Amino acid sequence: MFNRLWLLFAQTVTILLAAMFIIATLKPSWISGEGVSSIVENVTFKEGMYDGTAVSPGSYHDAVKKSMPAVVNIFTSKISAKPKTRIGSKQNPTDPLFKFFFGDQPPDEEPISSLGSGVLVSPEGIILTNHHVISDADEIDVALSDGRKVKAKIIGSDPETDIAVLKIEPKQLPTPITLGKIESVHVGDVVLAIGNPFGVGQTVTSGIVSAMGRDHVGINTFENFIQTDAAINPGNSGGALVDTRGNLIGINTAIYSNNGGSMGIGFAIPVNLAKQVMESILKNGGVTRGWIGVEPQNLSRELSESLGLPSNTVGVLISGVLEGGPAARGGVKPGDVLVSVDGNGTKDVRQLLNQIAQIGPGNEASLKILRKEKMLELKVQTGKRPRPKTLN
Repeated sequence: MFNRLWLLFAQTVTILLAAMFIIATLKPSWISGEGVSSIVENVTFKEGMYDGTAVSPGSYHDAVKKSMPAVVNIFTSKISAKPKTRIGSKQNPTDPLFKFFFGDQPPDEEPISSLGSGVLVSPEGIILTNHHVISDADEIDVALSDGRKVKAKIIGSDPETDIAVLKIEPKQLPTPITLGKIESVHVGDVVLAIGNPFGVGQTVTSGIVSAMGRDHVGINTFENFIQTDAAINPGNSGGALVDTRGNLIGINTAIYSNNGGSMGIGFAIPVNLAKQVMESILKNGGVTRGWIGVEPQNLSRELSESLGLPSNTVGVLISGVLEGGPAARGGVKPGDVLVSVDGNGTKDVRQLLNQIAQIGPGNEASLKILRKEKMLELKVQTGKRPRPKTLN
């Protein structure tokens, strides 16, 4: 009896070893741990052996996990006094089918909705977004990352940099985003754009920093954009541009596009400028900038020749001076060429605007003026820059 059992055991072991040898020779992956093959109706496929909690090499998941909860969706609405225009000329407002699709609304009032994004930057419920996202809104709703919708109020906005500051009630809010340092951002760095494009929901796109300090774009009065090729589409405005650490480095604001969609050229307001404007709004209710009351004009080569200026002249032509304004009181005259402000050279109108804006109202600015081939130095006491009436 014992011999029979031993023979049976030996035969079983021999068969198993033979099977292992055949598998190791013909299908080594079955025992190597690289994957598991399955056979379903004579179709063979291999499944990877992965730990579902592990992050893939090179993934930006940690940065997204850190920053995405602080990015919110913004829905605004306002009432238009214009008469309704419906598709088709034979629709009857009293028709039940018409009411089913369009609602039972007064004919002289039509709600207009728009959407955008925003970034929660403090546990007190402060949200950064674009001015154009909330401009002229009658109501503002903010959708948090956990699905809750809350009402928001406008603390203030700055049309000239396209920054707005909102506030929501600080009740069980997501963790605010961490503000990055613009000094740590370089051309070629990988960046992530987070927002709500086309209203589809929170979306992350990636790209690199294409350029820094981009101006002369013609979007805002004061421009100093981060340019990126991360896809930014309608609805992303006001959303976050973050680095691979998940820190905020910019507020997405505009794209260059011929068709309304992303073409690989997007612009974000750098975090240092957004923070500066936000702090001014929170402290003073708005942004105060210096102003001297002149109408400047870029000095082209043709214009220099017509004015008889040396060919190497660099500056800004003062084509008009506001009567009784700061510049007029300081002795500036139409036809002057402004060469520098407080010892810093002035090469174009945009640079002049930035130089004067950074000088607080009531402070003295030293202007170097070229007038009839003579260099003069004038002292001008800056005034407060008027707030623009409209922003397209």
